[in-house]
Amino acid sequence: MSYSAPVRDMKFVITELAGLNAINKLPGCEDATEETVDAILEENARFCGEVLAPLNWSGDVEHSVRNADGSVTTPKGFKEAFRQFAEGGWQGLHFPADYGGQGLPKLVATTGIEMINSANLSFALCPLLSDGAIEALLLTGTEAQRETYLHKLVAGRWTGTMNLTEPQAGSDLSLVRSRAVPQGDGSFRVFGQKIFITYGEHDMAENIVHLVLARTPTAPEGVKGISLFIVPKFLVNADGSLGRRNDVFCASIEHKLGIKASPTAVLVYGDDKGEVGEGAIGYLVGEENRGLEYMFIMMNAARFAVGMQGVAVAERAYQKAVAFARERVQSRAVEGSAAAVTIIRHPDVRRMLMTMSALNEAARAYA
Repeated sequence: MSYSAPVRDMKFVITELAGLNAINKLPGCEDATEETVDAILEENARFCGEVLAPLNWSGDVEHSVRNADGSVTTPKGFKEAFRQFAEGGWQGLHFPADYGGQGLPKLVATTGIEMINSANLSFALCPLLSDGAIEALLLTGTEAQRETYLHKLVAGRWTGTMNLTEPQAGSDLSLVRSRAVPQGDGSFRVFGQKIFITYGEHDMAENIVHLVLARTPTAPEGVKGISLFIVPKFLVNADGSLGRRNDVFCASIEHKLGIKASPTAVLVYGDDKGEVGEGAIGYLVGEENRGLEYMFIMMNAARFAVGMQGVAVAERAYQKAVAFARERVQSRAVEGSAAAVTIIRHPDVRRMLMTMSALNEAARAYA
């Protein structure tokens, strides 16, 4: 079934409820005019409906596959779709122009978050994690780190991940045991295993920037001893080009009931498989032992996006329900009919569909 973004409903929320005209008068929001926002919504709706939605079913059937060398191949069409996503500037819609973004309010970008998740949730999980990595580096990275990584992340040429969970830790991050050993040049060597890493390995971007929780040798026990490190799949040379393959590899990807096109990876750091020797080279973000605090920047970005996923999936479910009700023939009309009619003519079906629509509109306005 095709997906048609509810652009009219989105425009109503942005202009009438959120007050776009007032936001447009705030410093830095001068470009967020109604004309600009209308154009963005229409083009994003076209991209999601024509490019992403057709890959939703086929991607789930084909799913991502780990190869013998630890690389991961995404389903047919995903790599090209991500290239179009990046070239369209969708990753950088609300990020600063200083790093290649369009600098628009997050209110505008939120419509894109809903559309992309409605069209293809498996695909949407990749830019979702990149958003969090970008926000974390914007707020806590050094200027050198921002210059090295943000331009490519915002442009969609590189993607980002969030590495928290380990086999023995689950959601209890006080049990994290990944190690980060300081080197003489200011870098660290990272060792450990991370699980449930969304898009931890894939073939859609040139590089993957992992943000990893680990402990330094002198760190205290518990969550107060966790630090955050940048560990790129490929090291970055001084001129911005890609260098050696880092010592981080995908050991496996999870077998899932759904969203199978999204590779959820088990990543091993420091298994002496890269071109840098034993230990993945990483770089401290901010101060030691404040990693959990920094990671919550990513977590909160993800929480917001997952909330929008709920709106997005509900909207897609409503559209599928309406399409089915218009096609399914069963029983005669309540007012009388010579033959069976499509079920959308039955009052109780119409009531259920209108309830779905009303709840969707309320959730979108609330979000």
